[in-house]
Amino acid sequence: MTGTDLFGATGGAGPESLNGARIWRGLLDAPAQAAVLEDLRAVVRAAPLLRPVTPGGRAMSVRMTAAGRVGWVTDRAGYRYADRHPGGGPWPPIPAAVLAVWDAVAACARTPDCCLVNFYGEGARMGLHQDRDEVDFTCPVVSLSLGDPGLFRVGGTVRGMPTASTWLCSGDVVVLGGAARLAWHGVDRIRFGESPLLPQGGRINLTLRVAR
Repeated sequence: MTGTDLFGATGGAGPESLNGARIWRGLLDAPAQAAVLEDLRAVVRAAPLLRPVTPGGRAMSVRMTAAGRVGWVTDRAGYRYADRHPGGGPWPPIPAAVLAVWDAVAACARTPDCCLVNFYGEGARMGLHQDRDEVDFTCPVVSLSLGDPGLFRVGGTVRGMPTASTWLCSGDVVVLGGAARLAWHGVDRIRFGESPLLPQGGRINLTLRVAR
């Protein structure tokens, strides 16, 4: 699947802007979403989803794993990128179909070395945060939504600045880059059980980034 194939799903439509975040609606059509989902099943078999704990000891409501050279982890020792899954094994490679999303929208010469996989079950959310554990902020963070809609909220680069929200649906892609690279953002809630992609409900969010 090439970048041209991906844009063919939207007829070449350009992105929307939400506080500087660029949003491509329906960049992946239903067959492309299903193909990525199959690739992710292999990722999860190699690196099982875990419910991480913050440095303060609070269990997060999402479950996480990763693919690529490194994965983002959190535990009592802090937030960081790690070379291996907390279970001890290596991270699986990032699927080619996922890398094609980066190629289509990132406008970045570097290749991502991490794909964080977040699974939102019923009631899961992600509080406002910045993605700032990476070494090169000139590279964007590219996010792909699969499954149930999620209410995405994004603000400015300083906490407390006004925020704006929109529902992200299966196949939507968000790019946080340029002036919005360090924008505060999060997911307030999901509409559980709404998408046919995941018959048992849930939302998958993939975020591609250059970590090192």
